[in-house]
Amino acid sequence: MLIRIVRMDFKPEKVNDFLELFETVKDKISTFPGCKHLELCKDAKLDHVYYTFSKWEVEEDLEKYRHSELFEGTWAKTKILFGGKPLAYSLMA
Repeated sequence: MLIRIVRMDFKPEKVNDFLELFETVKDKISTFPGCKHLELCKDAKLDHVYYTFSKWEVEEDLEKYRHSELFEGTWAKTKILFGGKPLAYSLMA
């Protein structure tokens, strides 16, 4: 099992845009082959920082998602909302 955590630092005025976007794609991502769990979490102290926490059957499933039209379209719309550089972590469970 691969756990993927992505920390996203948004421009404060763009947080609602991201939340609306995430709402439209979360079911598609969570049902992507190999995705076992998807969760969005807000930072405990910073209102403009969010994390995605996802679990993938194997690393290859995450890579297939990262090269999919779903990811590419979602990422293109998400990255223009950033106020800081995103950070991604992959962990083995």
